[in-house]
Amino acid sequence: MLEERARRERLLAHAAGIASACRKCAIGAQRRTNVYGEGDPCAELMVIGEGPGETEDLLGRPFVGRAGQLLEKMLGAIGLAREDVYICNTVKCRPTLPGPRGPKNRAPEPTEMVNCRPYLDEQIDIIRPRAILALGAPAAKSFLGKDFQITKMRGNWYEGPHGIALMVTLHPAYLLRQTGGELTAVKRLVWSDLKAIRAKLDEAPPVAAPEQAALFSEP
Repeated sequence: MLEERARRERLLAHAAGIASACRKCAIGAQRRTNVYGEGDPCAELMVIGEGPGETEDLLGRPFVGRAGQLLEKMLGAIGLAREDVYICNTVKCRPTLPGPRGPKNRAPEPTEMVNCRPYLDEQIDIIRPRAILALGAPAAKSFLGKDFQITKMRGNWYEGPHGIALMVTLHPAYLLRQTGGELTAVKRLVWSDLKAIRAKLDEAPPVAAPEQAALFSEP
């Protein structure tokens, strides 16, 4: 296991270096740092958001602002520490719009997600988690298409890359914008999704089929 972990860490470090040099999109030249991803390279759960925000862009780490703090609480509620999972985004550079006080965050554009998708696919291919948790509509649409409606279609299991089980839930940043009764209702939905993730991870892992040669070998 230690050798496999080291192998994956090397692959991810190499891929991160390639991603950091990418300038396919304008945001590649505008961002401070390429926020590739971090966490356990052998994680059973991969958490994928939409894109880095201001704090993430400054520190080069995903989900380290207020939304990141809430995400850690969400994971902790189902017995997972941040270091137990692998966390990344659909795009590795911060998407921004001009604002009166400087650049402000925005959702990534479809072309930006397409350009960045090979880096995400490579991460998934290296880690091969048992489940993927997509946070927010942009992340969900990157896997399930532009017609995905998060308020109506979240909370179900879908087939992700390599047949990996994919769950969609509301983004922590969305929860932070809610108040009163709306917050209570949204928290109930997200808790349901998190419990589904916990149940999926608690299932016995599939048993690998014996190789054909072993089936027909002589005793």
